[in-house]
Amino acid sequence: MCFKKKKDEEELIDTETTFADMNVEGFSWYNPNLKKGKQPVSDVTDKEYWAMVGGAFRAMLPMFICILIGAIVMFLLALLWLG
Repeated sequence: MCFKKKKDEEELIDTETTFADMNVEGFSWYNPNLKKGKQPVSDVTDKEYWAMVGGAFRAMLPMFICILIGAIVMFLLALLWLG
């Protein structure tokens, strides 16, 4: 059968990675004894970093092209109307 066990799914969940410090004064879980400024360790190589940057630009490219085409159309319409 192709069913996964619940135990296998629980093992795949990452509960150790910290993306933002949620130890903020005023929250009910605030603990003043925790060290501030502790940054999560990132093991990203330069190749992986630039692959992520390239992927982000490729994801933004269609929207950028649409905005550029819209600006060109607006310019041509203004040129036609005012010219």
